[in-house]
Amino acid sequence: MLAGVIKRKDNLEVKLKTLQHDIENRKDDIVDFKMMGIDHLFVDESHQFKNLMFNTRHTRVAGLGNVDGSQKALNLLFAIRTIQERTNADMGATFLSGTTISNSLTELYLLFKYLRPRALEKQGIHSFDAWAAIYARKTTDYEFSVANNIVAKERFRYFIKVPELAQFYSEITDYRTAKDIGIDRPNKNEVLYNIPPTPDQEAFIQSLMQFAKTGDATLLGREPLSQREEKAKMLIATDYARKMSLDMRMVSGIYDDHPDNKASHCAANIAKYYNQFNAQKGTQFVFSDLGTYKPGEWNVYSEIKRKLVEDHDIPAHEVRFIQEAKNDKQRRELINGMNEGKIRVLFGSTSMLGTGVNAQKRAVAVHHLDTPWRPSDLAQRDGRAIRKGNEIAKFFADNKVDVIIYAVEKSLDSYKFNLLYNKQLFIDQLKTNNLTKRTIDEGSMDEKSGMNFSEYVAILSGNTDLLDKAKLEKQIAGLESEKQAFNRSKSSAKFKVQDYTEMLQSTQSRLNRMSTDWENLQQRLQKRSDGTIENPVLLDGLPPNANPKQIGAKLNEIADKARTAGQYEEIGSLYGFTLLVKTEMSEKEGSDIRVNRFWVQGEGNIKYTYNNGLMAKDPETATMNFLRALEKLPGFVKQEQKKIAEIQKDLPILQEVVNGTWSKENRLSELKTELAAVERKIQLSITPENKAENPEQAEKQKETPMVQESIIRTKGVHLPRGVL
Repeated sequence: MLAGVIKRKDNLEVKLKTLQHDIENRKDDIVDFKMMGIDHLFVDESHQFKNLMFNTRHTRVAGLGNVDGSQKALNLLFAIRTIQERTNADMGATFLSGTTISNSLTELYLLFKYLRPRALEKQGIHSFDAWAAIYARKTTDYEFSVANNIVAKERFRYFIKVPELAQFYSEITDYRTAKDIGIDRPNKNEVLYNIPPTPDQEAFIQSLMQFAKTGDATLLGREPLSQREEKAKMLIATDYARKMSLDMRMVSGIYDDHPDNKASHCAANIAKYYNQFNAQKGTQFVFSDLGTYKPGEWNVYSEIKRKLVEDHDIPAHEVRFIQEAKNDKQRRELINGMNEGKIRVLFGSTSMLGTGVNAQKRAVAVHHLDTPWRPSDLAQRDGRAIRKGNEIAKFFADNKVDVIIYAVEKSLDSYKFNLLYNKQLFIDQLKTNNLTKRTIDEGSMDEKSGMNFSEYVAILSGNTDLLDKAKLEKQIAGLESEKQAFNRSKSSAKFKVQDYTEMLQSTQSRLNRMSTDWENLQQRLQKRSDGTIENPVLLDGLPPNANPKQIGAKLNEIADKARTAGQYEEIGSLYGFTLLVKTEMSEKEGSDIRVNRFWVQGEGNIKYTYNNGLMAKDPETATMNFLRALEKLPGFVKQEQKKIAEIQKDLPILQEVVNGTWSKENRLSELKTELAAVERKIQLSITPENKAENPEQAEKQKETPMVQESIIRTKGVHLPRGVL
């Protein structure tokens, strides 16, 4: 590790010296970015700048991307930092992209590095390793080396604290789906089209499994692995598995055509849609990143075209390849031809046909001959047809487009597609801040290192245990999330029942006291001969027969001069109710403003006020303050009665939630037991093989058989209390 860091340091020092030399020897004075005074950058298709340099000690971990990064990404970082330093804030750039995360959550770190450097610093994150220590968990998968020894393969496969990560992401993200903003586009109807392996494929699958174990490349009909290739054995094995499932002729020219290969099935399906939408001139996209079109060479694209023309009578000029376009003008002609219905089938790779192609007007189907490496690539492919302006799908196909994924059984096709589908699912959930799981598994497959040995062999051998395990884990995760939500609502309801019960008691008590006050007031009220209510306010220091003018003047005097130090002081009475004043200090710091407020209190110790307790300057109006406060009593009584009715309505429902039990507990226990059985089966299927391949490992396992056994037995099974 130290040697690697020293080498990196030397390389960076050389870069710095080169830059310094260029600066010192330049002849022209050039305006640099800092001098231009730019205060904001809008970066469209920002995912193209994700290849940013970063430092890590995890140099042997798979799937981290290029730590050296690209020059254009570094230039963008310098530009953004220049703006951020000037504003002294995490501002100055807006990233625009439909696929901000194209493959792995590790890409989030670089997004934060661009846009949230100060927020990262606050969390104590100064490097990728510090970020990974909080949000990622490094796992070790085992595979066979060329020397038949078991070697560890590390990768960041599990991400933890996912809701917190989603929250951090949502702070800087405004995400809208087509549905959110009402874009009228067709729905996707995904079809996983399974194809049984041909006899040649069956035989080659066995060779692939042997190659993965032994590293003997001659089993695949090629020369032995070179020293460099030995390090990438599983990537080579994965690549051969992809070629084999697409067409055996991709592996070697010794193989012949077969009526049950992918090309034959795909051609038959294309012909079916061609005839079904012939009247509307419906068009189709066919994607593959393997076996792309090259003039004069055998390739899968040309092979499918041959079958379409010879076996299904489709005119050759209606089937085209995007690679035929050598310039922008020819590319536009192909796209226009699709939209006009002159070209009915267009073949291409993800990079050439997956972005910037608006040929959706008549699209009725998308065919995936292979599955790309990244979820964003799949989204880009599907987006050629599932796009605004698709008229044929809208008016003639129930507003949907069929997306067919071709998968050869016992190949990596289904596994790879499911992996990609799950990745896309949690990327979408992350974008919408809708992730409930605390931990997610990104799987063990990437374009730089292939996939781990045990899963590879299990899938090729037709062993569905791993896929069953994945399905069970997915079901368990869903049920546990549901259980968590149920328990949260139950716990919340329990606290609410407590609060509502206390609230009901206090509200009932308040209602009783208010009702008593109102009854007392009605009994004591005196009326004049004209029917108006008397206002016999009695104030301390004034005679009982004082007139309204004297009473008003006295109240204003109290309002000006009273100092009660925050206590209620009695100043008189009205109809047996006590009149009070209280001096309140202003809450504003450094202020010495005092305000006197007036209250009237009944026998139930409830204080009533009018005009927020402030006394009017006009003496006549001032005398009426307390009577008006008491006149509000019927309204208060009604409010309390309404509150009690609402609480009494909600309490039984909350009580039902508190006493309820989760209905799917038995199903969850069954699934966990099933998972434990599948995990044990997988362990038993892999362990003997490992013992046979690696005697040293076998000896170690002999030393601790009971420990191994107990781990397998107890995994995923509930034990009695006190048992470890």
